[in-house]
Amino acid sequence: MRTWQELNEMQNLYRKDVALRLDETDFDLKWEILVCGGTGCLSSKSRDFMDAFNAELAKHGLADEARVIGTGCFGLCAQGPIVIVYPGGTFYHQVQPKDAKKIVEKHLLAGEPVEKLLYHDHETKEVINKLLDTPFYHKQERVALRNCGRIDPEKIEEYIAFNGYQALAKVLHEYTSEDVLTILKNSGLRGRGGAGFPTYMKWTFAKNSPGNQKYVVCNADEGDPGAFMDRSVLEGDPHAVIEAMAIAGYTIGANQGYVYVRAEYPTAVKRLQIAINQAREAGLLGEHIFGTDFSFQLDIRLGSGAFVCGEETALLESIEGHRGEPRPRPPFPAVKGLFGKPTIVNNVETLANIAQIIVKGP
Repeated sequence: MRTWQELNEMQNLYRKDVALRLDETDFDLKWEILVCGGTGCLSSKSRDFMDAFNAELAKHGLADEARVIGTGCFGLCAQGPIVIVYPGGTFYHQVQPKDAKKIVEKHLLAGEPVEKLLYHDHETKEVINKLLDTPFYHKQERVALRNCGRIDPEKIEEYIAFNGYQALAKVLHEYTSEDVLTILKNSGLRGRGGAGFPTYMKWTFAKNSPGNQKYVVCNADEGDPGAFMDRSVLEGDPHAVIEAMAIAGYTIGANQGYVYVRAEYPTAVKRLQIAINQAREAGLLGEHIFGTDFSFQLDIRLGSGAFVCGEETALLESIEGHRGEPRPRPPFPAVKGLFGKPTIVNNVETLANIAQIIVKGP
């Protein structure tokens, strides 16, 4: 995929595979069954449900008419495993492998929802058919989590179908690094790891720092007890982080990035590595991306459970192979960071917003 035109051609082609989710009419399948594949639902046997559902489809001769898709986390983890059936987007919750038979026979073959598995609002007792109509979601606009629960995170084709890598192509062909910084400044995006430092300012410092080598680092350590927002993004939409890191590399003049992620997140690590491999194979990482002079490589580094490595300078020490201990500041990483070179360190959620800001505007 060496040109922006080729990306657009691939997007149009891949959109046919997700047409049911887009409420479009040009599709080849009768049904798509999206099953939560986040860590929470996996622990509640969602993978067993997928196996049971595929067995039921084969039993009824429907294997060529329906597709079962493992996604990232939908949210509402307490209601998992969550299953959504398209067309229509019917939302089933707390589904177990034994329920596969009911959904196939009643919903797919008889055209009637399985009411027992539908969501009932605990206050109004109203039956809610769609996930985004639940009280938890109906006032939300999902941005960082926009693709979680919508796509198969292990297929780059689905990310591209939902406008993936359009922001990177736009930046490389239409924007200077100063243009990107202005867009980020106007967006008001601040660090989502907790410090709230203006993102454009951090990138500006790194861009203006002299050096023949610079780095982009994603902080996915997330060592806070009970925190899992970064895990949810990496499990459900890893390409969003990859695309944003490439945009950051172009903006500050870096050709190498690292994602520092907890080893205790095996599903996130696995899907992130798959996504990196797919992006390389598609020419979206590596040399001369989209036929330009910009090149960017990306690698994973695993944390080993040290809470302190969530602090950015301790994280950089760990990537370098040293004991994870905070460095005195100044100098800040944007001036002297990884291996003594200018480096930006951004949280997963910060990066997950970047592409949408570029595509939709600040």
